[in-house]
Amino acid sequence: QVQLVESGGGSVQAGGSLKLSCVVSGYTYNTLCMGWFRQAPGKEREGVAAISTRGDKTRYSDSVKGRFTISRDNAKKTLSLQMNSLEPRDSATYYCAAETPSSICSGGYYWGAVGPADFHYWGQGTQVNVSS
Repeated sequence: QVQLVESGGGSVQAGGSLKLSCVVSGYTYNTLCMGWFRQAPGKEREGVAAISTRGDKTRYSDSVKGRFTISRDNAKKTLSLQMNSLEPRDSATYYCAAETPSSICSGGYYWGAVGPADFHYWGQGTQVNVSS
């Protein structure tokens, strides 16, 4: 069973930065496609970024492209999300997600569009608040 634990959330002013981390256990980490998602109150969960098993391919939502960077350390079994130039609209609970080898996570690559339905394992979330 894949287990994920996020950390690094907090409160920051607009224009600031935060780095989220996710520690993964219970599965062979370097075979997992990984992603970050977020959900604001009253809104649907939305994809932020995804990364291939080796970390050589990434995908971002248009709303964070150029500001956020997803990365992974397979030796440490961790996933990170560096968030720069934060805006109030980035305020949400951020979730780390994992997908085991499947049709959407195949050949080491993630073939989806950063959709929540593509990932079957989720962390408990970490809160990010950005004030103006």
